[in-house]
Amino acid sequence: MQLIGAGILLASAFQAVADPSLTVRTRTGVFTGLHNANFSAVREFRNIPFAQPPVGSLRFQPPEQLPSSSKHHYSTQFPPSCPQFVSSKPSFFEEVTPYLLANNGHQDHSTGLTLQTSSEDCLRLSIWTPSGISADAKLPVVFFMTGGGFKTGGVDVPAQNPSAWVNRTQEHIVVTINYRVNIFGYPNAAGLDNPNPALLDQRLALEWVHENIAAFGGNPEAITMWGQSAGAISTDYHNFAFWDNPLVQGTFSQSGTAIKTITSSDYAQSNFTFVAKNSGCDFPDNSTKELECMQQVPMTKIENFVGQYAGKPGLIFGPIADEHFIFSDYPARAAAGKLSTCPAIFSDAANNDVSLSAWPSANVTEGPYQPTINAGTLSGWVCPTANTSIIRTAANRTTYRFQYAGSWPNQDAYAWMGAFHSSDLMMFFGTYFYNAVNTTARPTIQEVKTSQIMQDHLLAFMKDPKKGPASLGWVPYTYGGKVIRFGANGIPAQNVSGYEIDGPCFGNGTYNPFP
Repeated sequence: MQLIGAGILLASAFQAVADPSLTVRTRTGVFTGLHNANFSAVREFRNIPFAQPPVGSLRFQPPEQLPSSSKHHYSTQFPPSCPQFVSSKPSFFEEVTPYLLANNGHQDHSTGLTLQTSSEDCLRLSIWTPSGISADAKLPVVFFMTGGGFKTGGVDVPAQNPSAWVNRTQEHIVVTINYRVNIFGYPNAAGLDNPNPALLDQRLALEWVHENIAAFGGNPEAITMWGQSAGAISTDYHNFAFWDNPLVQGTFSQSGTAIKTITSSDYAQSNFTFVAKNSGCDFPDNSTKELECMQQVPMTKIENFVGQYAGKPGLIFGPIADEHFIFSDYPARAAAGKLSTCPAIFSDAANNDVSLSAWPSANVTEGPYQPTINAGTLSGWVCPTANTSIIRTAANRTTYRFQYAGSWPNQDAYAWMGAFHSSDLMMFFGTYFYNAVNTTARPTIQEVKTSQIMQDHLLAFMKDPKKGPASLGWVPYTYGGKVIRFGANGIPAQNVSGYEIDGPCFGNGTYNPFP
């Protein structure tokens, strides 16, 4: 196996030497990528650092910028994910759609142990571009932040590889980033000035892209920030945290908004101290020593403890209001004008909560109790999106809306799945060919058409978020106005009344997850 691996690396290096377009010079280094093995019209730069490694005294701290460098790097292997643990018990994603999780190197899915393919030296990004473009191509860029409940995720998620999408359009560039998660990304330690360094990881990555993407053929003035789930919430956080200097021309929050309730409100900062005490860092009266000690504990010891802890209440590390980058009253900030003027897309999947419920919550053939799933989909996803739309409309901010309602034989192993949380990711990335566990069905023609029309709508927004959507008949949202529904009953796209989706949030009608 070592010889085979060495052969692949040598072949990649030879390919790069033979094709000068695969080597790009940036302020922080020279990077040599490769052509995608399945799509030769796609260039990939899989592993580009955007910050100093957050190790040692930099662990738990805000990221630090890289110095200028002319060092050469072969960027042909995907970077490790940031420190995280696999689930300690079976879940929907582990059991049905493992391709929506970070690559775990064939590790057991329910150990609660550190992901074998993760590392602290993880603040890296990947770039996909059309092959053969010049440095002055000025293509629109989408800057993608993965989801994972602020606990998991990373660049190397199979279903989030955009090669097929870039190959199809040849008109845009995709950047996907790693950022710290769980206790490493949201430590909320008493000895820290910033409890949410993950948000600053995202911002520093965006600054690197804005500074260097032109060398890859991208337009730094045509960047769209896009996130899904935790990444969607983070994207909307950026709309408020950096409202006066967004560095992007538009944003896309796919299942998640800044006003969604997050259950990580540990204002007593007791969770970090509890982990510290159980890691040999018991300094109850000295938060500085507690932090310094925790910066020396092996990463795996920390992750294994958090991942396998089964006490009550659970250990939750996620975003917490610091009133500097993350806030406790977003409607008030919007009313005060402290909200980016960039146009934004907000969306939800019709049966969002079904993949987030306990597994197995019922007979796997019958599925979970649907009224409970509907209530969770409304309270956790649809209604925050509806309220965000109202807040943005009051602030005169352009907002586009869609609902994904596709249900396809190859993606839905069970009839009760429907348009589950994260299923719409595969439609944008063009990875709908993945099969859920226990199904051998192949993508249908309507599934392919739905994917393509969803890609076309997003690309139109990326090219021009003010005029592009209108060219496809996509109008800004007003309460009760038109919302695009993708994939329902095999129909690629249709306009429906916003009341049909949002009405139940305000006591009007009954929510239907299978429209």
